Amino acid sequence: MAVSGNRITALAVAAVLAATVTACSDDVDPSSDTLDIPSEILAIMDGPRYSDATWSLLVTDVATGETFYDLNADRLSLTGSTRKLFSVGLALDTLGSDHRQQTPVYRTGDVDPAGSLNGDLVLVGSGDLTFGGRRVDANTVQYTDFDHNDANALGSAILTPQDPLYALDDLARQVAASGIKTVTGNVVGDDRLFEPYRVPNGNLLITPMVVNENMVDVTATPTEPGRRAAFEYRPRTGAFTVDSTVDTGSAGTAADVDLSGGGLIECVGTPGCAGTVTGTLPVGYDAPLTHSGSFVGTFRVDDPSSFARIAFIEALQRNGVAVTAPAVGVNPSGLLGAAPYPDETRVAAYASAPLGQQANLVLKVSLNLGANLCLSLFGLESGARTIDTALAAERKTLMDKFGIAGADFDFPTNGSGTPDSQATPRALVQLLDKMADSPVSSTFRAALPVLGENGSLATSGTTLPGKGHVSAKPGTTIMAGEDGKTLELKAQNLAGYIETKSGRTLAYALMLNDAGPVTDIAADVGAVFEDEARISSIIYEKF
Repeated sequence: MAVSGNRITALAVAAVLAATVTACSDDVDPSSDTLDIPSEILAIMDGPRYSDATWSLLVTDVATGETFYDLNADRLSLTGSTRKLFSVGLALDTLGSDHRQQTPVYRTGDVDPAGSLNGDLVLVGSGDLTFGGRRVDANTVQYTDFDHNDANALGSAILTPQDPLYALDDLARQVAASGIKTVTGNVVGDDRLFEPYRVPNGNLLITPMVVNENMVDVTATPTEPGRRAAFEYRPRTGAFTVDSTVDTGSAGTAADVDLSGGGLIECVGTPGCAGTVTGTLPVGYDAPLTHSGSFVGTFRVDDPSSFARIAFIEALQRNGVAVTAPAVGVNPSGLLGAAPYPDETRVAAYASAPLGQQANLVLKVSLNLGANLCLSLFGLESGARTIDTALAAERKTLMDKFGIAGADFDFPTNGSGTPDSQATPRALVQLLDKMADSPVSSTFRAALPVLGENGSLATSGTTLPGKGHVSAKPGTTIMAGEDGKTLELKAQNLAGYIETKSGRTLAYALMLNDAGPVTDIAADVGAVFEDEARISSIIYEKF
């Protein structure tokens, strides 16, 4: 089991560690130049928690290239979600901040004078991460500091208010406007833009077909003791229904809510596909981290093409287009013809928000699905349609264009990080330096969480001098120990930029591996992360 570096890195939990300045720990490479590293930083690194851990640090000046602190800078370390800096950065650098994906709809037959399509409608997935959900306007998508992608891991989330079916309704209106009144054939989802794949990080399915990030959100709110909690879920489609038996308990009693199937939907396309939410929420419920009065959880869809097809048929029906084929059913991919489709058969298209906005979402909340979509979209530019060829194209670009040594990074399976991605601090800083000179530099930097202010750093370092001056991507990896029962903090990292007190811009990578057992995520991981926030703030003050 592995837990990726998402919102757990944003827990603001104070840590009181030994302040005695000692020699570097046994895992510090004696060949590294530690003499210039401030004693305040060394004191944190030598705290009791880190007796068996390995710290790495590299700090350079973006303008001059001068190196200030170098500690184990060439040591490969597990990246956690700092891996996303590479996948998102290369997508931005290659495609541009203003790049938009087009999700088209094609017809496979002719439309008669009465408006009957004697053929099928084909919805072609484009890898649009938000696909209408989160949409504020054509150029902006919304995120919250506690994203629904982490709801089940954290027991809490804040949903964005937008309708996740917006894009499908927009396409349906365009189909109707094209003159189609009845579809006598079928509706088919085409997910062949790239070959769908799974990544080890939660066995997550990456596909170009995305609706509500392929999740169903559930919200339960306590009412009065002994009565059922108020309940809602979205999107509401025939693909999957949810029933709740969550009761309201007395104030002060424990909250205990469970989602059937562990929150995984495997029956989409089957009539009657449903899930249940059970348990109890007390009066005065206070959700962890968000302090909301409601519980938020998610079901993850394991068949996105069938999910999108069903939701699209329902959108067509809402907008006056009849479909003779049953709405609920497995996506009939066998009906797909050869691609590309003739331009004259396109009856609708939906443009995504700019890639820069999608990058902002991915990096602010550490969205695994989005990081892998970025990797796949980057790969398509060089003809790579599988995860292996996309990774190979990424590796070649990082070496040839960014000048990063091949021995300094190893990304074997995915674009999001956990559990196996490795890099040195030098590789991370070289990427950050190159991105600082890229035409998309301002977009890339703005997409990073800001210490004490937003994203996955919103609640960390809020009282430190560096608050608001550190823009960095966290990366956490928690794995099961050898006994399969205990948890261990394998990686806790930060990488990004610091606008120092004197006005310098520094690129830095701070990496911690093998930090020991985790008995309480909030206390253990939160305390480690606050230590890294303190180190980042010390660097801010020193220059």
